[in-house]
Amino acid sequence: MPLAMNKDVFITCAVTGSGATQDRSAKVPRSPQSIAESAIDAAKAGAAIVHCHVRDPETGAPSRDLAYYREVTDRIRDAEVDVILNLTAGMGGDMVFGGTESPLPLSDAGTDMIGATERVAHVAACLPEICTLDCGTMNFAESDYVMTNTPGMLTAMGRMMTEMGVKPEIEAFDTGHLWYAKQLVADGVLDSPALVQLCMGVPWGAPDDLNTFMAMVNNVPPDWTFSAFGLGRNQMAYVAAAVLAGGNVRVGLEDNLWLEKGVLAENWQLVERAHSIIENMGARVIGPADVRAQLGLEKRAPRG
Repeated sequence: MPLAMNKDVFITCAVTGSGATQDRSAKVPRSPQSIAESAIDAAKAGAAIVHCHVRDPETGAPSRDLAYYREVTDRIRDAEVDVILNLTAGMGGDMVFGGTESPLPLSDAGTDMIGATERVAHVAACLPEICTLDCGTMNFAESDYVMTNTPGMLTAMGRMMTEMGVKPEIEAFDTGHLWYAKQLVADGVLDSPALVQLCMGVPWGAPDDLNTFMAMVNNVPPDWTFSAFGLGRNQMAYVAAAVLAGGNVRVGLEDNLWLEKGVLAENWQLVERAHSIIENMGARVIGPADVRAQLGLEKRAPRG
């Protein structure tokens, strides 16, 4: 296929995520204040979008506490820098089986299964411009853990997001997730053109080799907007790959903790490096106003 490099690229910074990274790097933000401050610094470095989870401030464990989401949202909106807020809606679909010989009952440690309305309660309360929709069920690295997103759950959550006026960012971890995303659009659950994030190298989804990546890219409808990321040491390589393939980029501590070997990163540093790569490729990094125009987003004002 001919090369169709993107010349106007936006950067998303995935600020903290829900993985067990808090004990591997002291730079992973935990409290709502530190998450918001890290997001704001990323925006100052050139991120047009910040993608935020929340964590327990004491333990760093992933959380669904609405008060934490509210504080992060308000702090980012009250900041002097403009940025598009993207809140996760991926929490609440975690199923941990009891083991290979006794899979049921499910393990209380790690299992977190709630209904569609509760999974998007913080989205309804905070009304970010974007929220994520993990578009499929898959095995993760842990032996007995399954990320659970059934077609019925995705239809219910997708309809709620659309009715709220919050644009879903479809998280596609494999080609079948893109297949179902197109069905959600065909069914009128999600609006078209859609926004999709290609998640490469997440065990056990799509591997991060370039053949698989281009298969994913070629399954994105041509009028949709896509972004992509790779985990760990391949994060910056995927900045270049995504731009060359016609997409946008995501970096951040959710996906990679390192600036270089032996040097732990901060979010703004990863954004700054991605910004440099994009410009050195001859493309332009665009800001939140241009992204809103491209995606049809409505800017959410600060409190009051």
